[in-house]
Amino acid sequence: MKTSDSAPSRDFIREIIDEHNRTGRFGGRVHTRFPPEPNGYLHIGHAKSICLNYGIAAEYGGKFNLRMDDTNPEKEEREYVDSIIDDVRWLGAKWVGMRDDDPKAGVLWASNYFDQMYQWAVELIRKGLAYVCDLSAEEVSRMRGTLTSPGVESPYRNRSVEENLALFERMRRGEFPDGAKTLRAKIDMAHPNLNLRDPVMYRIIHASHHNTGDTWCIYPMYDWAHGFEDSIEGITHSICTLEFENHRPLYDWFIDAVNQGRTDDGSGPWGKKIHHPQQIEFARLNLTYTVMSKRKLLRLVQEGHVSGWDDPRMPTLSGLRRRGYTPEAIRAFCARIGVSKVDSVVDIQLLEHCLREDLNQRAPRVMGVLRPLRVVIDNYPEGQVEELEAVNNPEDESMGTRKVPFSRVLYIERDDFREDPPKKYYRLSPGQEVRLRWGYLIRCVGFVKDPNTGEVVELHCTYDPATRGGNAPDGRKVKGTIHWLSAAHAVKAEARLYDYLFTKPDPDEVEEGRDFTAYLNPKSLETIACYVEPGLADAPVGSRYQFERLAYFCVDPDSKPGALVFNRTVTLRDTWAKIEKAQQKETEG
Repeated sequence: MKTSDSAPSRDFIREIIDEHNRTGRFGGRVHTRFPPEPNGYLHIGHAKSICLNYGIAAEYGGKFNLRMDDTNPEKEEREYVDSIIDDVRWLGAKWVGMRDDDPKAGVLWASNYFDQMYQWAVELIRKGLAYVCDLSAEEVSRMRGTLTSPGVESPYRNRSVEENLALFERMRRGEFPDGAKTLRAKIDMAHPNLNLRDPVMYRIIHASHHNTGDTWCIYPMYDWAHGFEDSIEGITHSICTLEFENHRPLYDWFIDAVNQGRTDDGSGPWGKKIHHPQQIEFARLNLTYTVMSKRKLLRLVQEGHVSGWDDPRMPTLSGLRRRGYTPEAIRAFCARIGVSKVDSVVDIQLLEHCLREDLNQRAPRVMGVLRPLRVVIDNYPEGQVEELEAVNNPEDESMGTRKVPFSRVLYIERDDFREDPPKKYYRLSPGQEVRLRWGYLIRCVGFVKDPNTGEVVELHCTYDPATRGGNAPDGRKVKGTIHWLSAAHAVKAEARLYDYLFTKPDPDEVEEGRDFTAYLNPKSLETIACYVEPGLADAPVGSRYQFERLAYFCVDPDSKPGALVFNRTVTLRDTWAKIEKAQQKETEG
């Protein structure tokens, strides 16, 4: 997976790895991972993490793991697992053990380590570093204290090792109901880091797990499992987002606690030391007009604000792919924004700019008419059809040309005609001449209105037979060029015109008494009937095109034979490119 055309910049993460390699901390090894929780679909923020972790592994000739952090059976589903694997593959990351003939080959599971993590929990009990607590979740939270006041010790904190071992085994056998007991680490209820105030390690959940079935009824907390998963897999650099920075001391404490009494050669009373990865935190991706919380994205799905996780308005990788985004564009975007230790918000127009740059090179040009206006060329022979040659992509000559039919009756965009044109309007108007893309010069000589609405419903034009290809032999200049379709050959289709899902750049910034759904954009989807070239009649699902002068479009999976559906991927107007150009001029000035 190439993340950019140029070499990766030496960000602070790579500088840390360089230093580790210089000092031989991990013996020159670089082993990264992407460990999603299968409780929702991946989104564009996860793409940043995937590109970073896989990109670093590839750059250093190391290894990359894909692991499901499946420690909460109540929120996890097989559907999420399958979508994650599919999305990571689509983005171009290659994990250890990956095979084309088996999508799940090489995928690792936190749940496969439950036995080992349970044994380490028992070990901490034996060392006097963990205890079974009968307090409810609410009581634990209330007794935790605050940033300015210490917590209160649990009345069950000083149970004997023997009692804790017996109770933990009974928890394991399912003798207690959900929430009745937890296993907590015995650290320090006055610790300045609230995460180290006797955190919960295990809770009771009587629920079937998608991978382990009913084998377990106690499940490790994320904080207990996180560091050990990396340790078991030999991960060298555990790259996380900033919200885990305050949890790093706890991960280190857990591994150090297990290593207490262990030695490098295994001669200690508890055996050989376990591997201790290095966690490094970076700022997560925040994008304008977007929410990144999986909890909020789930609400959008459950409450019917979108059609599903793969709705093209969603920031999920499935939604972006369905809309027509390419993995190359997303990788280029992730490379461009880089990594830092400071939270910031990225303008969504930069993502769109990266997409346009990519599609401009790869998308064939076609003609489509979204809001048709009928045009009759009065002096064109009735029944005659010509095949005009059109270039498929001016950016890539190897994509060749195609034939498009031309006849007496055409469709043009309604916006390409004005009865009373404003100044500098170079499209069709009474008496005005324009160039038809790949065709002839035509002049408007009349129009017909609907007697009831007064709306123009038909234009009458004449064409100049000598101007085939769009150039006039007499050298006259025509400023306007418009696209068109032969009405007799045009294929009817459906166009879904997508816009931002939210009306506010920061939907998470809510007024009192409201939530983020108050800023949903009621115009985020407009569905219209349209026409496209006949050559698109059998366009496969997922194929991308530039509808000339309009936007990039992608064939939606809802398409059926004779009923094409096109999703508008992104418009042609590139605001970000203009911003960059202005910034460059300002810098040069």
